[in-house]
Order: sequence, then structure tokens, then C-alpha cells
Amino acid sequence: MPRVALFAGSFHPFTIGHASVVERALPLFDKIIIGIGINAAKSAPDDIHDRLSAIREVFAHEPRVEVAAYEGLTVDAAAGFGARWLLRGVRSVKDFEYERDLADINRKLSGLETIIIYTLPEHAAISSSVVRELAAYGRDITDFLPHKHTL
Repeated sequence: MPRVALFAGSFHPFTIGHASVVERALPLFDKIIIGIGINAAKSAPDDIHDRLSAIREVFAHEPRVEVAAYEGLTVDAAAGFGARWLLRGVRSVKDFEYERDLADINRKLSGLETIIIYTLPEHAAISSSVVRELAAYGRDITDFLPHKHTL
């Protein structure tokens, strides 16, 4: 069976930290699916389309990376994608505690194991919410985005 992992998130935006996690996890898996979770109350369809396109462009050179959107529970999406693992990135102890709890719940619900890749130190302070806030104040965010994509 192919080793397929689902890297799920809102990725609003997809940062250099996210890209680094995927690149560093590729040797572990035959395929990584970057799944953008859709919350209809928070995201417009055009916004999801833009995120899908931007992430696909980042990994256009890598056939082992797929990008898709999904609704509902991540464990259900993983089953639909044929993923046997969940991939997560962790920047800090705070992230670790949250991700550990989430991994325990996901394992109980589905039997899926979570693989954690620690963020590189130079990316540890970068979060999508910080990047969105900088963009909202008109700051240049290109250094935080792969391939200099913008929101």
C-alpha cells in the first residue's frame, strides 16, 4: 500500500513554514495531500480556489504532492483520500500540546497516527494569522510566502 499522508489546515495563507514541513516530510511518504479544510462560515469559494491554485503552483514540480479542499472532519477526509497518516507541523510547546491532544482524538476516532515535523527555527515565529495581520496593515509579506506569492 502506498504511504499517503494528509497535511490538513486552513493555510490562509500557505507560508514558507508550511512548505518546509511538506518538503521535509516527502522522504517519508509516497504522496502528501495538502488538504484545505473548508468552513463555509469563514471562507468564500473564490478564496479557497485562490489558495488551492497558489499551493499547487508551489509544488508544481513535485508529483508526489496533491492539493485538495475538503469539508467535514479531517479523519473522514483522510479516509476519502486514502491517507494512513496525518502530517502536522509544530512551532512551539504551545503547538505541541494542542497537536498532541488532537492526535489522541484523531487516533481514537479513526486509528490514524499523526506524524509531527518540527518547524525549522527560522520559521518558528511565522504563522498564517501573523502574516494575514501584516498584510492587513499593508506590510510586505513576500518573505513569509513560498515563491513570493501574495494573499
